[in-house]
Amino acid sequence: MFYSFIRVVARVILFLINGNAHYLNKEKLPAKNYILVGPHRTWFDMIYFALGAAPKKFSFMAKKELFKNSILRFILVHANAFPVDRKNPGPSAIKTPVRWLQKRDLSLIMFPSGTRHSQKLKGGVILIAKLAKVPIVPAVYQGPLTFKQLLTRKKVIINFGDPITVDPKGKLNSELEQKVIAEMTASFKKLDQEIDPNFIYQDPKQADK
Repeated sequence: MFYSFIRVVARVILFLINGNAHYLNKEKLPAKNYILVGPHRTWFDMIYFALGAAPKKFSFMAKKELFKNSILRFILVHANAFPVDRKNPGPSAIKTPVRWLQKRDLSLIMFPSGTRHSQKLKGGVILIAKLAKVPIVPAVYQGPLTFKQLLTRKKVIINFGDPITVDPKGKLNSELEQKVIAEMTASFKKLDQEIDPNFIYQDPKQADK
């Protein structure tokens, strides 16, 4: 109930702030659980991913420091977030999402690059998908990259791609990892070009230097 409530609140707030969101290819989203992945471009792209893929509900990884505040911890826990130590991720960083994908009606949103300031994809999502036996669904965000830009009501577009299957019986080695990473990278590029053939992402943090 809390997740549904928060989702409604987020949808209303974003509509009032921006009101110019568009979601493409929603029909490609699986009915059962999956991992929704994308390049991390702004702190609010995760919110747009979750809204665009509704009515499906999602879980999220959040850095453990956010759970120190009791009020924020309450919100995060009831919004299906779980803590992860980014510097020293333990077994729970894999076991928790795998268990939730298998046992709960919750999909998972992940950013394979880890942060907004890196475009290098990592293999954690592949291991989770393999163990949980769920597909990876690529998506991209194009639109404002800062809250100030969001207020200008510039168009926001989320484009969903074809699911990528990780063979649960295949051996997870560097060859398989690189193969799936290449598939995700190619899909992100394709989805971006479908929106805007001339699109080039520029990290706002780097642009200010």
